[in-house]
Amino acid sequence: MSNYQAPTVRKAFQILRDITGASGGRSISELSRGLGISKSTVHGILAALEAEGAIVRDPNSKRYKPGLTLLELGHLSGSTLILRDVARPHIESLMAKTGETVFFGTRSGQDVMILDSVDSSHDLKITSPAGTRLPLLAGATGKAFLSMMTDDQAGEIIREKGLRRYTDKTITDPAELLEQVRKVRETGYATDDEEYITGVRAVAAPIAGNGMMPSAVWVVGFAPNLTSNKMTHAAAAAKTAAVVIHREAVDRFTASNREPL
Repeated sequence: MSNYQAPTVRKAFQILRDITGASGGRSISELSRGLGISKSTVHGILAALEAEGAIVRDPNSKRYKPGLTLLELGHLSGSTLILRDVARPHIESLMAKTGETVFFGTRSGQDVMILDSVDSSHDLKITSPAGTRLPLLAGATGKAFLSMMTDDQAGEIIREKGLRRYTDKTITDPAELLEQVRKVRETGYATDDEEYITGVRAVAAPIAGNGMMPSAVWVVGFAPNLTSNKMTHAAAAAKTAAVVIHREAVDRFTASNREPL
């Protein structure tokens, strides 16, 4: 397979890197001369980036600087990395307590992306590598992420995407799913009794607030191992882990923003 490259996208990233690396911003002439890109191309790319809020043009100096959208993306990226690092020892501990595979992930567009995991010690276990994407509206993780939205926001996503039937136990009634989402807000955890994968159960605890990227920690195991009693134990442990991860992540992110540049 040939390695396809989009020249305009590559040039846009070159321009963004140059602008963010210059303390006083860059003019069209400076960008054109420094990057070897025609002024007309630079102007077109800058207009598109400015429309998206990635850059802003100083009305006095006519120079371009990083915009709020770019800064926001950097903030979210930093908070996600901090969350992953903070979560690692806690998901290891959660696996030791439950004996089942534990995942940690965040929302990525219309999906949930696994950022880290600790596999169960069982010979037969559920595994998925970091980077794996899961449907936003599936199982315990779906309920956990929907619980971090308002009813109106969750309802709109359900209407737009629809509720796919994965197993005989999948919830396909929007009203029923929203009722379970409200319950997650009250209890601090979500459950999945073979709703996403036949023979597999899960519990998930949401992690959100204080400007951190919405994320979740969840425990997954085969039904014969993850019995009802173990589900109750895993739910309580996941909820506790979520609270601690959130607190430690907020503390670390706040501290990192106070460090001198």
